[in-house]
Amino acid sequence: MIRFGVIGTNWITESFLEAAKTVDGFALTAVYSRTEERAREFAAKHGAAHAYTDIEAFAGSGEFDAVYMASPNSFHARQAIACLQRGKHVLCEKPIASNARELREMIDAARGSGAVLMEAMKSTLMPNFQAVRDHLHRIGRVRRYFASYCQYSSRYDAYKQGNVLNAFNPAFSNGGLMDLGIYCLYPMVVLFGKPDRVTANGLLLESGVDGQGSLLLGYAGMDAVVQYSKIANSGVPSEIQGEDGQIVIHKINQPEKIELRLRDGTVEDLTRGQAGNTMVYEVKEFLDLIHRGEKQSAVNSHEHSLWTLETMDEARRQMGLVYAADR
Repeated sequence: MIRFGVIGTNWITESFLEAAKTVDGFALTAVYSRTEERAREFAAKHGAAHAYTDIEAFAGSGEFDAVYMASPNSFHARQAIACLQRGKHVLCEKPIASNARELREMIDAARGSGAVLMEAMKSTLMPNFQAVRDHLHRIGRVRRYFASYCQYSSRYDAYKQGNVLNAFNPAFSNGGLMDLGIYCLYPMVVLFGKPDRVTANGLLLESGVDGQGSLLLGYAGMDAVVQYSKIANSGVPSEIQGEDGQIVIHKINQPEKIELRLRDGTVEDLTRGQAGNTMVYEVKEFLDLIHRGEKQSAVNSHEHSLWTLETMDEARRQMGLVYAADR
């Protein structure tokens, strides 16, 4: 049994716990929140015996072995390092850090204590993403990766009324690229590695974050095109284009349908069965790493997370998108 603490008491933590409680070997024992009332309320709701409002006391607690972090992006590095230095395994929501420098410090802390550190990017651990990997060779030499995730944010309505919520606040290292664009970039890096070239264009809002953006990424013999938005919708699927065909991915953030289309006209449904709550796959991966004594995932590896953040750092540099965490 692995005893868990959680940082963050929002809807995504609720979803994580819903998934985690279906996995053998998981037990929630501790909750951290910035306010005592919320910490105790959330702990009581989910059956955790311990509630904390001080991050150092939480990190030093003997009441849990691993932590799931769903705090604002700008808090990830400081909170994760505090836990890692005390030997706590860390599963951190995406993006795992505000920038690559922070992630390197987190990796150093994990290596120093021997704890597991993994980014909670669920899509790359799902059966349908594995289907993409298993059948990629069938489309021949890959020439283009195209990924799109454009979803109008309900918080944008509040923003237009003058209420800047966390999702559009640069103090929390937020915005379109960090929230949605990463879902396009992380699978690309897992499949093809770090791009050789990055060209980025983003639409910056008055609050200082990007509402949407487009990236053109260069590899030897192929390119990648990424588009994302929090201020407009798109129903365009993502796809990987090869000389012999293409693989079409419906919903790049959590692939729900995968289709192979070959140049000879053959169409094949590659879709695999998946759990209703797709966060279950990151929970299983993380627990398996701990049980096997491995320090990082082969899929959501330190290297893949670092390459993704380095790509995003360069994109933000070209857009003029700067966070307090960068200074």
